Amino acid sequence: MRKLMWFTLGFGAACLLCAYVLPDKALLALALACAAVAFLLGFAGKDRMQLAQAALLLFGCGAGLFWYSQYSRFYLDSASALDGQIRRASFRASDYSYATSYGSAVDAALVIDGKSYQVRVYWKDSQTLEPGDTIAGTFRFRLTTPDASEGPTYHQGQGIFLLAYQSGEVSVSREIEHSLRDVPARLRRQIKDVLQRCFPEDTSFFAKALLLGDTSDFSYETDTALKLSGIRHVAAVSGLHISILFALFSAVAFRKRFLSAALGFPVLALFAALAGFTPSVTRACVMSALMLLASLLNREYDGATALSFAALGMLMGNPLVITGVGFQLSVGSVAGIYLFGSQLRSWLAARISGNGRLRRWLVGSVSITLSAQVFTVPLCAWYFGTVSLIGILTNLLVLWLMPVLFGGTLAVALTGFFWQAGSTVLGWLLSWPIRYVLMVSKVLAKLPLAAVYTESPWIGIWLVFVYLMLLCFLLTGKRKPVILICGTILGLCAALLASWGLPLLDNTRLTVLDVGQGQCLLLQSEGRTYMVDCGGDRDTQTADLAAATLLSQGITHLDGLILTHADQDHSNAVTYLLSRVDTDLLILPPESASLEADTEAQVVYAQSDLVLTYGDTTISVFAPTFSGTSNENGLCVLFDTEKCDILITGDRSSLGEGWLLQRKTLPKVDVLIAGHHGAKDSTSPELLQAVRPETVCISVGEDNLYGHPAPELLARLKDFGCTVRRTDREGTILIRR
Repeated sequence: MRKLMWFTLGFGAACLLCAYVLPDKALLALALACAAVAFLLGFAGKDRMQLAQAALLLFGCGAGLFWYSQYSRFYLDSASALDGQIRRASFRASDYSYATSYGSAVDAALVIDGKSYQVRVYWKDSQTLEPGDTIAGTFRFRLTTPDASEGPTYHQGQGIFLLAYQSGEVSVSREIEHSLRDVPARLRRQIKDVLQRCFPEDTSFFAKALLLGDTSDFSYETDTALKLSGIRHVAAVSGLHISILFALFSAVAFRKRFLSAALGFPVLALFAALAGFTPSVTRACVMSALMLLASLLNREYDGATALSFAALGMLMGNPLVITGVGFQLSVGSVAGIYLFGSQLRSWLAARISGNGRLRRWLVGSVSITLSAQVFTVPLCAWYFGTVSLIGILTNLLVLWLMPVLFGGTLAVALTGFFWQAGSTVLGWLLSWPIRYVLMVSKVLAKLPLAAVYTESPWIGIWLVFVYLMLLCFLLTGKRKPVILICGTILGLCAALLASWGLPLLDNTRLTVLDVGQGQCLLLQSEGRTYMVDCGGDRDTQTADLAAATLLSQGITHLDGLILTHADQDHSNAVTYLLSRVDTDLLILPPESASLEADTEAQVVYAQSDLVLTYGDTTISVFAPTFSGTSNENGLCVLFDTEKCDILITGDRSSLGEGWLLQRKTLPKVDVLIAGHHGAKDSTSPELLQAVRPETVCISVGEDNLYGHPAPELLARLKDFGCTVRRTDREGTILIRR
């Protein structure tokens, strides 16, 4: 019986509950209760394995609750005291800084009450910091843990418990003498420079990702293709890469256990440091180290126990690592392989004839890929809203190249320090298989049904159905895989039919996408789809959401895309969206050269009013009254269908709305999109009196810095009897008529 596995499961479950559900005050009492029940079960289950397993699970849960409570009390509380405070502080950079839309950012260490905390620091200048440099000044702090006043962020899973934003003058002090703790970061930068020099420009970004997990130079198109084709994991250093590294240094050591251990332990430690101790790398390196130790001590290596040990160690170091998607995907994929890999391998081996290497490779590759996806598919669906259907084929086509590419890239990095010409030639040779991997991912990602999207609730229902069938399959004595496979396929067909067909039954659909502090609207009627604006807090995430919403309905191209004005929160995702979804028509404000995108669509600058008509639908695009690029000169859109009228005024204030009312006689509308995300000087009483909307939708970001929607606006809407719907409270809003 794998005792450590059951204990770790309980420990991890406790950390997950503490991070998302349980209040701190109840943790110690719950820990004692779990320990008491575990003791009783353990006493009663001496000769019954199931009771003993339940006892270990509960004991681990109690230990996790106790550990989290003490970790929070003695470590996190000091950071919590700074939440929302503006303080003067001094940070020591632990890595190189990088550019952001805000200015610059760097991961740095901050000492509070004698304890060191990892902090992500944001400041307005573009000055470059190196490891060991000091940045000091006045900053506003935000906590990232569950106790944060503004809510937790994903940083907690990375061990970053505070964010610091410049609130006053800052100064930078350069490090005079380098410290040993900065060696990994400096060596990582040098390796990146070597790879940049030795690989051609079109492949160097992939080489850096393959060896170090650095995807900062990835284009949106490449990153999307890798995700949709199901091989994004090859660009994030993970267990696959560590297994290749393990095989390499074992071969160099002639598979001698003492020599392998002497070489392997420092190599694994250095590589984990170079990769930034990400959860997947840390987990894989710990498991590989345990394998070396087992060989050294002539002990049997048990993969499940090693995984449990690695996960438990990481949870004790930071209980909130359980919230990180990297940790969940890494542990989930390996757990799936250990639980289902051998059974799948046996089942496939019995059904695939032949005795050659090709058969063994095919059986092994398919069984590992499928078993690893048992737990990662629902995680990807939850976090990324995407399920790759083509992933098995893509993995078969490219994974056989990974040992060559990883080993070759490592050789380029090592030789590049002392033999530039040789490493450049090797980099040129390796570029061809890299181009092959990128080509395969891009081609397969563009295939119909390469992926499905959980933006459609029917796909979510299908996934639940599949996992219920899988559970029944595992619990049933007489297992019939054909029923499971056929049920999965038929369920997918039904989900796709519903996802694509049901929207066509609506006369009118308005979708206000939840893009944070921005705007992205879908207008649909009579089988046609128009989008108004495409911008939000984060450009790539906005594009992903917009594309997923369209593709989940089987819409691969827009009939038209209308941009009200050039502000980033209305337009910053357009280029990314058009790399995935085409449009027949692009309508732009007259003075908006900055909005031009690489598209084959007909581009129209609305110098004067435009009217688009099809069936019973009319789309009126109202041009600016005067020249200029201010909010007042943005386009306005009236979407008039048989059963619903929708008015969109962009970011116009009461002044711009007044100009519109002077020029046009507007009808009574069913839905009004609040101007300027609910600003107090937009959606004026005059506009409300003229159009008398039944519903007002506000596209606004949660906890935005502008105070939107303004209390004055909400009061006006209440006075006019409008139903108010807000993306910051509801998420994406769907109105059907």
